[in-house]
Amino acid sequence: MMTPDIEIEALTSDENGLENVLLVDDNPINLQILYKTLQNSGYKLLIASDGETALKIANEVHLSLILLDIMMPGIDGYEVCEQLKSNPQTANSAVIFLSALEDSGAKVKGFAVGGVDYISKPFQADEVVARVRNHIKIQRLERQLARRNVELEAENHQILNAVSEGIIGLDQQGRITMLNPAATVICGWSAADCLDEQLSTLGLFNTSLYEQLPEHLLLPYRSYRMGQSAHSDMEILTRRDGAQVPVSMTSTPRAEGGAVIVLRDISDWMESEEALRMAREELESQRQMVSHMERLTVTGEMAAGIAHEVNQPLTAVINYANVAIRLLDERGQGGVDRDKLLELLDKLNIQAVRASDVIQRVRSYVKEPLAGKVEVDANEMLRKVIALAEVDSRINDVSVHFESQADLPKVDIDLVRIQQVCLNLIRNAMESMVAVDNRQQGVLVRTELKDKAIYIYVMDHGQGISEEVEEGLFTPFYSTKPNGMGIGLSICQSIVQSNGGEIGFTRNPDKGVTFYFSLPIK
Repeated sequence: MMTPDIEIEALTSDENGLENVLLVDDNPINLQILYKTLQNSGYKLLIASDGETALKIANEVHLSLILLDIMMPGIDGYEVCEQLKSNPQTANSAVIFLSALEDSGAKVKGFAVGGVDYISKPFQADEVVARVRNHIKIQRLERQLARRNVELEAENHQILNAVSEGIIGLDQQGRITMLNPAATVICGWSAADCLDEQLSTLGLFNTSLYEQLPEHLLLPYRSYRMGQSAHSDMEILTRRDGAQVPVSMTSTPRAEGGAVIVLRDISDWMESEEALRMAREELESQRQMVSHMERLTVTGEMAAGIAHEVNQPLTAVINYANVAIRLLDERGQGGVDRDKLLELLDKLNIQAVRASDVIQRVRSYVKEPLAGKVEVDANEMLRKVIALAEVDSRINDVSVHFESQADLPKVDIDLVRIQQVCLNLIRNAMESMVAVDNRQQGVLVRTELKDKAIYIYVMDHGQGISEEVEEGLFTPFYSTKPNGMGIGLSICQSIVQSNGGEIGFTRNPDKGVTFYFSLPIK
């Protein structure tokens, strides 16, 4: 029989946070031995002499461990263990069986009904303490692990609720197992309405692009059925209300099967991209307008020379025409000298073509730039620009020489605007030599192929560039000319960079500077 003080202690709950250990044996001597063996081990010890009492205590007190005798009157240890494990309230209590039976079948049955260990009678004190201590430690670790799992699950739930991306969980058959709040907003479906439904039945991809598309062609299928990761920068998702939403989608397989889909609403990004595209188009339009203004300015500066160039052949045309008229007037005095008349008409035609060439060169330079790039021969382009610059060349008495590298590959460029760069650099070079004595050396223009680009150099022997001027050379509205707008070199830089090249200059060893720019080749 149990002593009264022990019986009272058995029904007392642990108020000091100690582990509760229940000792169950129908033999009072065995109970006393177990009690004395464990009483200083730091546990709250409870005792029971039969199975019914043990079950009652287990239902009233949370037990970490039960030392349970197998052979007892009434309910034996096996049945007690089975009832404990079938009750969720007591199922987590560890059970160590106590028995004098050496039959291995008894031990196997003990493990089968839920026991974790087995101690043979008669007891060895050190063995009892060691086994109890190990299983108490395991119990503590399991509780810590369970508590941490709950915490992690709560943290994961908070994270899923907080992220702005929509997250959808799928099982191996493509059924929806979870949606976070962002996913319900993006898809327009509540979690309650689509859990356990096939993803393909929600009509999320039921657009004209995906209409009647079989499930195995949907992007997530590769993940939840084939175990492959898949990504799309843009998919058109149809919400439950029929509205269409552009999303980026990533589908990743899960180790345990199924997949996780991450959806990001890219509506704002697409609006920003469209606004950026329109801004770029507006900027390009403004650049072309400023570039066109610069060409008009250059043409205005060249107006006097152009007028002189055109006036000379036109004067010759008038003179040849007058001579031809006189020849025709002399027809009655012996007839027309046909050969002389043809010679006059041929000369008249040459001068008319000469005037036309000047005008055509100016028109091609001033006209609005054509959209897009064209494939051109850099050497041929420069020959036409140098011909256009002949007006300034004669006015400034500075010749222009051209050294071309043969067999250059063609380049894709904005032809009219690159011509503008070339003309600006050549005119600047000639102007820098107007006030020097060695203007007869002229300006040298040359081409060179290096570093997968065609380089165009414009070298003068003029006054050079001071360090003060160098700092603002490519800065808009900075000019060293009295009436200059200060946008020439700035525009040149913008044009070259928009064609994928670079522009710069170097000081010549003797005198003057060399400006250069590059045009990348394919």
